[in-house]
Amino acid sequence: MSKEKRVTKEELIEKAKLPAKNALKMHPFFRGKIATVPRCSIRDFQDFGIWYSPGVAAPCREIANNEDLVYKYTHKWNTVAVVSDGTRVLGLGDIGPQAAMPVMEGKSLLFKYLGGVDAWPLCIGPGLDAEQIIQIVKWIQPTFGGINLEDIEKPKCFTVLDKLRADPEVKIPVWHDDQQGTACVTLAGLINALKIVGKKKSEVKIALVGAGSANVAIARILFSAGYNPKKCVFVDSQGILSLDRNDLEGYKEEIAHNTNGEGLTGGIAEAMKGADVMCGLSKPGPDTIKKEWVTLMADDAIVFACANPIPEIWPWDAKEAGARIVATGRSDFENQVNNSLGFPGIFRGTLDVRAVTITDEMCVAAAEEIAKVQEDKGLSETQIIPTMDDWEIYPREAVAVGMKAIEQGLARLKLSRAEIFEQAEKIIKSSRDIAQFLMKEGFIPHYED
Repeated sequence: MSKEKRVTKEELIEKAKLPAKNALKMHPFFRGKIATVPRCSIRDFQDFGIWYSPGVAAPCREIANNEDLVYKYTHKWNTVAVVSDGTRVLGLGDIGPQAAMPVMEGKSLLFKYLGGVDAWPLCIGPGLDAEQIIQIVKWIQPTFGGINLEDIEKPKCFTVLDKLRADPEVKIPVWHDDQQGTACVTLAGLINALKIVGKKKSEVKIALVGAGSANVAIARILFSAGYNPKKCVFVDSQGILSLDRNDLEGYKEEIAHNTNGEGLTGGIAEAMKGADVMCGLSKPGPDTIKKEWVTLMADDAIVFACANPIPEIWPWDAKEAGARIVATGRSDFENQVNNSLGFPGIFRGTLDVRAVTITDEMCVAAAEEIAKVQEDKGLSETQIIPTMDDWEIYPREAVAVGMKAIEQGLARLKLSRAEIFEQAEKIIKSSRDIAQFLMKEGFIPHYED
């Protein structure tokens, strides 16, 4: 390796450290990322008689007679609670609900700026079990139009999501972004990556490194989209999930029965040998995935190293080892496969048609539209998926999700494609314009490095 190349790699590593350094400066400066602002007009103080007592009694009585009117008379139509117990935060693990607040605030900011959704962090606990989290969500559903579960440890997260989605008492959509959101955006990236390398989804071998909530959901969505379960191989911290292991139970035992058609055993190296795709959502790197393991993969290999905050392998190392396409979860590298491309538009469409749930088919529809947005812009090995700057992705995604919900009979409102797009575009543009106005006028203070 030349001296010039070593310097370039060191510079890239230093660049990768910058977001964390800046975060410690900017978080205390702004003292939070979201705030409440009025939605209604306040012409003078007499208007409080409309918005509060005595006038507010009139809409209260209307809602008491017809609960669906809460969507007409209040902000419930556009609100999401970001619920977390802080037990599985990014790559940080169980840091507790208070330490999880910066992440949930950031999530709420992305909801607002990218999707026009009024989201609020709701960090709960500590020490809650699955049934307690389920009960909390059921208690708060009168206030919110949807629930985004976030950073809850496995297997608790599976139980919480599955039970809430199946509970007839839950009348609003419940979504776990670490499962469904990650799966949606990963599928979008994979759709386009396979187009570039010229491989078919039914034939590719996929090594899934990590058997947590993200990869389990990715596999479920991939199978729904037509990928072959028997050509998928899971690896957890103890090795490949195979029927030869006697330590598997619960969902891991089910995975072993449904995947790994070749009956492979061993570890990550054995799973990656001959694989067309490596999908890593496991322990943060940079040495979780070795360069020599990438060299064992098939020609035109695709590497998704999406652990946070550091990918399982640095992108330049994966490329040097022979990968043709490399994606990570970071915005400062090319091919960012990040949930922020999914959940704002998915919830926008879900809320706008008042869907009662978010199905796997809705996620697949969103993934296909995300992929199509980038295909329309132009595909390349370094651009398989749009970025957050491509704001048109979100109203287009909202249309795909809303129309699928209507098709599946899950929407309370039956809107046309044009109506969904127009409403989503208007709300999202308004959210961005408001943020820019607040910065320009100094209501959001200017930060100096």
